[in-house]
Amino acid sequence: MSYTTADVVKLRKVTGAGMMDCKSALAESDGNFDRALEIIREKGKLVASKRADRDAAEGVVLAKTTDNNKFGALVVLNCETDFVAKNENFIAFTSQILDAALQQKTTKLEELKEVQINDRTVEAQVSEQTGVIGEKIELSYFGKIEAETVVNYIHPGNKLATLVGFNKANVDVQVAKDVAMQVAAMSPVAVDTDAIPSNIVEKELEIAREKFRQEGKPEAMLDKIAQGALQKWYKEVTLLNQAFIKDGKITVKEYLAQHDKELKVTGFERYALDN
Repeated sequence: MSYTTADVVKLRKVTGAGMMDCKSALAESDGNFDRALEIIREKGKLVASKRADRDAAEGVVLAKTTDNNKFGALVVLNCETDFVAKNENFIAFTSQILDAALQQKTTKLEELKEVQINDRTVEAQVSEQTGVIGEKIELSYFGKIEAETVVNYIHPGNKLATLVGFNKANVDVQVAKDVAMQVAAMSPVAVDTDAIPSNIVEKELEIAREKFRQEGKPEAMLDKIAQGALQKWYKEVTLLNQAFIKDGKITVKEYLAQHDKELKVTGFERYALDN
């Protein structure tokens, strides 16, 4: 035998592969550790290729900010089963990718895939994990927020996370958390009405007009009624106009004004695996 038990343990620690896979790779490489490492990686890629058509609908959603709370990132790492998604090593691997995104302040998914962790790209390591775990693993989403204050929220279970940016530094911790939880619970599509594209607004008006036309409302009244429906829709889908989840008598905009009249939300990110 051209390798030792210590070599097997070391290879397993570096790759996370099974004991027998490590022994096989060392035997195939005639004890050459670097070549054995390549073999483990190559097999990971082969497994990844074979599982490319599988559905990776489970996974982990994590969000985090830099220490100064000026930059936040959100990542989604998918797998095939909830069993793997709940595995501590899988969650730790996702967290490692998230930390790399924060350190490099990446701006898009493809850029994150090329970031290196321990001299290997994130994309290569995700592929290797497919071989180690035996399931399709996919880094499917990356989001970021940069602002004077950024807060993150991760819903228990790691299936839903949010980021929210504010226009001022040192935002009250509870206020920031409340807004991040609002985004998680109510799934707004925009911060305010002016952030919704005009074509989408017009489409909503068309839908409303046709709905009330089918209900027999007078043609001359359709525009006015549709505008009323649009205002109601705004209250459902825009963050600042939604009813505040902790006090339904006020809007999120009013809640912010109670604490600081100049405080504004500059943007948000939200991702849920059940969407």
